[in-house]
Amino acid sequence: MTKLLRMCVVFLLFRIKWRKLIVVCSVLTIVSVLIQISKLPYPLTEIISPPNSAFSWYKPMNTAVNLDRSWSLAVGVHLKSFRNAPTIVPLNSSAKLDRSVAIPNKTIRASRQRKNNSINLFTLSPPSPPQTVTKLPHELERYLSSLTPDETLALVKRDIENSSLARDDDPELYAPLFRNISTFKRSYEWMEQLMKIYIYRDGKRPIFHHPKLTGIYASEGWFMKLIETSSQFVTKDPEKAHLFYLPYSARQLQLALYVPDSHNMQPLSIFLRDYVNMLAAKYPFWNRTHGSDHFLVACHDWGPYTLKEHDELVQNTIKVLCNADVSEGIFKAGKDVSLPETTIRNPRRPRRSIGGRRVSQRPILAFFAGYDHGRVRPIVLKHWLDKDEDMRIYGPLPAKVAKKMSYPTHMKSSKYCLCPMGYEVNSPRIVEAIYYECVPVIIADNFVPPLNDVLNWDAFSVTVSEKDIPKLKEILLAIPMEKYLTMQSNVKMLQKHFLWNAKPVPYDLFHMILHSIWSSRLKQIQLQQPQ
Repeated sequence: MTKLLRMCVVFLLFRIKWRKLIVVCSVLTIVSVLIQISKLPYPLTEIISPPNSAFSWYKPMNTAVNLDRSWSLAVGVHLKSFRNAPTIVPLNSSAKLDRSVAIPNKTIRASRQRKNNSINLFTLSPPSPPQTVTKLPHELERYLSSLTPDETLALVKRDIENSSLARDDDPELYAPLFRNISTFKRSYEWMEQLMKIYIYRDGKRPIFHHPKLTGIYASEGWFMKLIETSSQFVTKDPEKAHLFYLPYSARQLQLALYVPDSHNMQPLSIFLRDYVNMLAAKYPFWNRTHGSDHFLVACHDWGPYTLKEHDELVQNTIKVLCNADVSEGIFKAGKDVSLPETTIRNPRRPRRSIGGRRVSQRPILAFFAGYDHGRVRPIVLKHWLDKDEDMRIYGPLPAKVAKKMSYPTHMKSSKYCLCPMGYEVNSPRIVEAIYYECVPVIIADNFVPPLNDVLNWDAFSVTVSEKDIPKLKEILLAIPMEKYLTMQSNVKMLQKHFLWNAKPVPYDLFHMILHSIWSSRLKQIQLQQPQ
């Protein structure tokens, strides 16, 4: 026995390499600690340090709540485990939702820094700083996953309606551009966190799933391209979807089915009617809401008229249209979304000419060049063509004039750019004016400006009634220089919201359209009054 003990001692002292053993044990210990930390519901820094002051402006929704008290959550999480002023949001959209859940503002707020490694179609400013969308706490995420899509939207709508006033010093958002910056920010953050869209795979190219990325109707194509490649917003499970996308192109529909010079759009309408009826027969999703949680995106002038053969498509579906004319009875302000008409000539190259001159280098009061079709343009040309040196109003830009000053240079050299309607109320000149930092002058009665649900167009544009075209110069000269300078500065701040990017970045045109669709869907949700 004694001999055995001696052999063990000798082995331990002289055969084992203690230094290596200590290093191995240390590494295993550190790895074990890191694994345990990674399983915590919140970062370790949040547990051992005070709340981050960067989020201190995000006030709780219910200011009457005493945060020093202990509040229990419906999901079984103690309120004190959430830092930075949590919010109690009542869920009263149904009998099942007569309870409350704490929604931590810090975890809801998405940081505005997303890395963009691709080339933007239109480059006006340095790339945005890297952004990541902050994940919700595990407990809240599990709770939300247990709700139906409508119940989730009820929770979100209640939270947005009770959002407190946000400060206007956000580096990525400029408050004067928006109708309500607080509502927009909170709604946008929820959209980034939760919104899921199901895309029907039915339909053959080129009408379906084949975006056209050039021309004045390119907006519908770019939206289709970007949403169909989105891993953030698209779900393959229709039961989890808040919205359903009808992925067709109105431009491709016209090219494929319209008989030139026939002046008959009925074959296009019948085609869409049959397509929707096929979806209703094949899937349960259209019939359970009569299409109210479905949306389409169409930028062609004929977009609204191709829907007429299907009543539910006209009345219920969320329509994202460039031709946002409320007088036709198809586009419904407050429910449908006015889509910006953007001209893209070469989608692989950025628009190098975008940008404008200083105000001191804009000697022209107002500029317009274009064909005289429609009801408004002939009146503009009648009163202002070759009538005033300050008002550079043309039909098609004459070749001798274009040699001296191109169309974009005219816009960059003008204080105001006229955007009269053509055959329809929409005009690509509105976005062109924004690109060239020229204050747009919209002349189209019954027209809802692009993204009007969130943008305050009075802050960066002028609207002139069709009957006031003879007084156009008088109206523009009556605008004080101080107000003009503010509007022109606001146009510069607005540009980022009207850009298509090969890889979407926060608050660009793709995200702004998505948010307007999301907002329209939220409006459908009816909330019961708290008991």
